[in-house]
Amino acid sequence: MSRTAVEVPERFLQRMAVLLGEAYPAFAALYVSPPTHGLRVNTLKLTPAQFQAFSPFALSALPYCPAGFVVDDENRPGKHPYHAAGLYYLQDAHAQAVAEILAPQPGERVLDLAAAPGGKTTHLASLMQNQGVLVANEIRTQRVGHLTANLERWGARNTVILNESPERLAAFFGAFFDRVLVDAPCSGEGMFRKDRAAVEGWSETVIAGCAARQTAILHYAARLTRPGGWLAYSTCTFAPEENEQVIARFLDAHPNFELADIPPHVAQHTPGGSVATGMLRLWPHTSPGEGHFVALMRRSQRLLADGGSSSPAAKPDGAAFSPPPRSAQRLYDAFCDETLYPLAETPRLAQVGARLYALAEELPALTGLRVVHPGWWLGNFKKDRFEPAHALAMGLTVDQARRVLPLLADSSEIVHYLRGETLSSAGEDGWLLVAVACPLQSASSSMAFPLGWGKRVRGLVKNHYPRGWQWL
Repeated sequence: MSRTAVEVPERFLQRMAVLLGEAYPAFAALYVSPPTHGLRVNTLKLTPAQFQAFSPFALSALPYCPAGFVVDDENRPGKHPYHAAGLYYLQDAHAQAVAEILAPQPGERVLDLAAAPGGKTTHLASLMQNQGVLVANEIRTQRVGHLTANLERWGARNTVILNESPERLAAFFGAFFDRVLVDAPCSGEGMFRKDRAAVEGWSETVIAGCAARQTAILHYAARLTRPGGWLAYSTCTFAPEENEQVIARFLDAHPNFELADIPPHVAQHTPGGSVATGMLRLWPHTSPGEGHFVALMRRSQRLLADGGSSSPAAKPDGAAFSPPPRSAQRLYDAFCDETLYPLAETPRLAQVGARLYALAEELPALTGLRVVHPGWWLGNFKKDRFEPAHALAMGLTVDQARRVLPLLADSSEIVHYLRGETLSSAGEDGWLLVAVACPLQSASSSMAFPLGWGKRVRGLVKNHYPRGWQWL
């Protein structure tokens, strides 16, 4: 076999030749070309059409994801103020099919069991329209920070972030969730053009180990899915041992689950996918993207002795979350009166240590679990004041703030702000939203989106952009 520009294992190529047959030459040719890049618009903040009206990037629409596009990476969209404002997530085009297939609905209980770094979680949050409760779990502590940052930037307000094992979640919740996503850790063959570490770490032994872990995770995911609920499984690898064979073993062991039809808007626009069986493969040589596998299953209404047959209406809240005491509530109310216009809805508030959160109404007690954030982080109580969190800024709109400092995306001021520097700005003292102004190409108007907080005192705006996010 001929060598490729991206050095991949010869044994991998041999396996792919057997798997693909006549289609193998088209697949192998990928490794002498650059990878594709995807972008998904944040529909919690704006519509895809609105983003296209001021986008500085050339975009090609994805037919199976209304908010998804293929984007040219040469302009570095990850280093643009629009990205800092959470207007889009840079996500592989094929990965954008997964949440579309699981199709969570507003008001449901949804679990992303292996959520970091948060690409699919942000997509789930958008489809849920910040209604219901979305639990984003990540077992690896070192990856929780990336998950948290991405969800904060996205403006996700109904999301709980946990750092737990699947078995502990299954024991705690039981069959609680309407929809469960298992984006399983895998051998990463679809990442070979983007990630050298995935190439260097590949072996058939790794594939076998991944398949065993995937099977175990799916077992716990089954216990977390309510009767009548939906379970989606996805990987970014091509190995049948981690895809179809994992699903076959799972269905043999869990007769109360069956494959479900892939939604038509995805099935009809993904060349090369097998949709009649409820499993879909997206190939990088047939459509833009690096490759993905997705299976959609549904749990039957009948109850079997599978260790997860209970279906609680809700876990009792008990004393797991306590509202802030009156003194703290007065500090928060004073901040809101001075900084924000009245919100349309009165959130369910809870104080955890010095932090104040707005909790989803469907949130059960989480006593005994490793909770990173139980909801929308509003801010912290200091000695005699309330200080807003960055997550609060990113979950607001500019219309909800009494003071806004809009900065053009190509201005030097916005670079100074994203570097954590102090700005000069005349106006009323107090907390304000620093925002990026997006001029519309077809009209003499603009839209603006929060970037973070600033606090103006006598014409100087002290920077409150998170230190770990600051541009270098």
